Amino acid sequence: MAMEVLPPKIGGGLKSLMLLLQCVLDDLGTWCCTSTSRDLKEITARVEHEGLSFLTITLPDFCADFQKSLDRGWVDHDLFKSFSFAGGLPRLFGGFLDLVFDRGTGRLLDVPSVEAIFAVRQITLMFGKIELPCSDTRISKAFQNYIKCEQEVRDADIQLSSHRLDDFSRMASRLWGDIFSHVDLQVYMGDVTPSHGPGATADKLIGNQKFNQRLWTHRLEAVFPSHENLIPHWRYLEVLDRVTYLEPGAEIPVRVITVPKTLKTPRIIAIEPTHMQYMQQGIRQLLYETIERDNLLSWFVNFSDQGPNQLLAESGSETGKLATLDLSEASDRVSNQLVRRLFANHPHLREAVDATRSRKADVPGYGVVRLAKFASMGSALCFPIEAIVFCTVVFLGIQKSLNRQLTLKDIKSFRGRVRIYGDDIIVPVDHVRSVVDELEAFGFRVNTGKSFWTGKFRESCGKEYYDGHDVSISRVRAMLPSQRRDVSELISTVSLRNQLYKAGLWKSVRYLDSLIEDIIPFPAVEETSPALGKFSFLGYTTERLDSNLQKPMVKAAVVVSRIPKNSLEDSGALLKFFLKRGDMPVADRKHLERSGRPEAVDIKLRWTHSY
Repeated sequence: MAMEVLPPKIGGGLKSLMLLLQCVLDDLGTWCCTSTSRDLKEITARVEHEGLSFLTITLPDFCADFQKSLDRGWVDHDLFKSFSFAGGLPRLFGGFLDLVFDRGTGRLLDVPSVEAIFAVRQITLMFGKIELPCSDTRISKAFQNYIKCEQEVRDADIQLSSHRLDDFSRMASRLWGDIFSHVDLQVYMGDVTPSHGPGATADKLIGNQKFNQRLWTHRLEAVFPSHENLIPHWRYLEVLDRVTYLEPGAEIPVRVITVPKTLKTPRIIAIEPTHMQYMQQGIRQLLYETIERDNLLSWFVNFSDQGPNQLLAESGSETGKLATLDLSEASDRVSNQLVRRLFANHPHLREAVDATRSRKADVPGYGVVRLAKFASMGSALCFPIEAIVFCTVVFLGIQKSLNRQLTLKDIKSFRGRVRIYGDDIIVPVDHVRSVVDELEAFGFRVNTGKSFWTGKFRESCGKEYYDGHDVSISRVRAMLPSQRRDVSELISTVSLRNQLYKAGLWKSVRYLDSLIEDIIPFPAVEETSPALGKFSFLGYTTERLDSNLQKPMVKAAVVVSRIPKNSLEDSGALLKFFLKRGDMPVADRKHLERSGRPEAVDIKLRWTHSY
């Protein structure tokens, strides 16, 4: 495939990304009948001088300003500050922008090209979330912001008036009173079934080791007695002799760490101690099941399906009646004071939630700090409780907008118009200003760069729409592979190739096909196949038949993971059996010998089914 020669400074992994970008530019230029040669030259020159950060940071900033312009209805010169202008529009991507805005006035065209909107977003955002480590300076800044956010939560607590807190309590009772009463009774009756998640823990127990945990806290013991939760039967009471019960001052703090998000800023998460995570999972499951069974509240909050949010975002982009809101540092700004108010009328549930909340965090560079927030991302209760809090505040905002107390009939009327999934919020445009004001009054920060209500662009839960058209993009999640040992890069690139294939970017697909085929066999398979293969509308490859199942087979690369040895027996094994949810047997017959997240992932060439 003929490629434009890149400058010597652009080599290695960056060169392969630039070649992919060139293909994407060519594909989208063909779609929109516009030349992209000048765009490629400018991008190449900027990358030569600025490096990878131009693709991963500067171009995504271009898209943020582009989306603001769509929302405003015009391009303002206060945007695109890192780019030169020609008339009323930036020079870069001028061919695409001319199909969306008027170059003379910068105004949005009456009928902007949806293909051009998709093109600008695809080109500028595709490299924005490559999972690469941030610089030490950016990581240090992230921890500094974590501490700063903690202080801002304390300040917001002080500034909240008793009147506003009383309003919050009344709305919480109106919305969640029956559900919380049900869960409160289950906690009182001892019907909380704990479980262990797959992730890391602050005390560094993994896999089966978690079922032999030997730490408990006095706060947990008061609500969840160890003899009911740490052993499978009263005959194993002697096991509790080896358990250490921690006083509040001696409890293990959460470990605050960073994980890759973007090169601009990492994501901050907090790793909980095993015993805390264990009981958090039990309360979370009760909340999930109770809310998602409710005939009314399941319309407003969901924990397992992003689809309704995405459909409402699509509707909002077409009708203009629904706004999509995004919050910055959402989980870190939910105050524990607010959560205590949320459960104030349900003493058993309140005590259970408080007992499973870690009160301190170990922050690199700052030591152990006491937390004012309820919990950071990493707590099993963070996601459901933040959604409940946000939903309560949203209805407070709607009530303020209507200037009267909401009745049950009023609340029911917002089915299909209010939806919360984590910090992705959908509300009617008629009430959006009041909702935003109320959210900010409670100390939350609405991300204006990712919140939309005036134009025809909407985004929620990973899907983006313009005027009812899906303009969601495919992202490069890892550097492109150069050899077979680049396993995670290969897996990511195969996924990217198949996404671009479904989007119809054929030249880009051919480039990735050639890159992958130089490393591994790459047959056409169905998406249900275990093989690392290419998806094709023309069907799958058959190289031979499985003589037992009479199914087509191909020789392909298959992902193989190595689960760490982690044996479990006696009381721990029995406890694992009793805590298993559902009636189906455990899929892995060796789960008592090996457990935990894979130590390593590899690929092997073998015969496997095409679907």
